[in-house]
Amino acid sequence: MKTLARHRRHPAAVFVVIMIGLLLTGAVFALANKATEAQSAEQDATAVLNGKKLFLEGCSSCHGINAQGTQNGPTLIGVGAAAVHFQVSTGRMPLANPGAQAPQKPRDYSDTDIAALAAFVASLAPGPAIPTAADLDWADADSAVGGELFRANCSQCHQAAGRGGALSNGKYAPNLMEATPQEIYEAMLTGPQNMPVFADSTLPKEDKKAIIAYIEGLRASDDPGGWALGRFGPVTEGLFMWIGGLLLVVAGAIWIGAKVR
Repeated sequence: MKTLARHRRHPAAVFVVIMIGLLLTGAVFALANKATEAQSAEQDATAVLNGKKLFLEGCSSCHGINAQGTQNGPTLIGVGAAAVHFQVSTGRMPLANPGAQAPQKPRDYSDTDIAALAAFVASLAPGPAIPTAADLDWADADSAVGGELFRANCSQCHQAAGRGGALSNGKYAPNLMEATPQEIYEAMLTGPQNMPVFADSTLPKEDKKAIIAYIEGLRASDDPGGWALGRFGPVTEGLFMWIGGLLLVVAGAIWIGAKVR
């Protein structure tokens, strides 16, 4: 008993106990982490398998059995999960009818199925991933900088107020007031349809967040001057004034003619 008590009072006893505790904690954590990774890998494999089934049923007729593309649809190898999520979650794909541009419509797939399709396409080759919650956190972004970036890179098609506009050959830039931050981010990341790709090397994540902050500011802003008239600028306002003025002139002429009679 005296020997045991002497060992417990040894200066190194506390250090040994702490080391044993740390080693046990590390071992438990490593085992738990391996189990979590194995479960995650199994879930990913299941999602890819389910996504492949959905792809063969609903997408392969245009994009090919191996997503290599056909004369009716482009290859999906290397487009990444973000492109699939954008196109399918907005209802643009599957395409109902061929046309100048795939319109937005009610989607055909659930969130789970969209995630599975995205996982399958992402497994074919590296490509842009679906943005994370951190990527979409624009709360601290500078909307003034975002406005400058938007006017320099986006307003030519979407116009300065983000309301969209007509392009050539029946194509058009959609109204961004109807798009979610995730859709805007994924569009910048993947360049759907007529839009150029703004990869992180061209437009860093912080700049993407700033643009989203600017668009969200436009969405939330009111119109203290009166009617917004679509916020299409002085051309629309001038046209409205001309039409209103002409109507007043016609009404005045009718009133004068009625008085003369």
